[in-house]
Amino acid sequence: MKAKSANAVDVYVGGRVRQRRKALGMSQSNLAESLGITFQQIQKYEKGINRIGASRLQLIADIFAVPVGYFFENAAPSEMMGARAESDEIAQFMSSKEGIALSKAFLAIEDANVRQKLLALARSLGASSLSSNNWEQLETGRG
Repeated sequence: MKAKSANAVDVYVGGRVRQRRKALGMSQSNLAESLGITFQQIQKYEKGINRIGASRLQLIADIFAVPVGYFFENAAPSEMMGARAESDEIAQFMSSKEGIALSKAFLAIEDANVRQKLLALARSLGASSLSSNNWEQLETGRG
């Protein structure tokens, strides 16, 4: 019997579930308990191994206090169908402790000029490993 491979849309939606759950500081066990399922099922959802049904996705959205559309935001059809490694890497970072902490700290900066200067600093620190062309590709999602 052939092993089931994850669908790119399921991987994307699962990644968004993981990202939001971690941003809220919620464990897989807590989410599973709220849904009346096992944490192993949450793991399968987040990896895109199992598809999340519409009614369950609505329950998750209610628990996370987001609209169902949140799980599909910022995804071009080609990205959802292609599930590029780069977007997976970014999603993985954004759901890490460091990614969440960095995002929260960045969003707490009210002055847009300060945010731009911080972004410029991060670019200059990373410039040794990335050319300016690579930065442009990262910002536009191409590459």
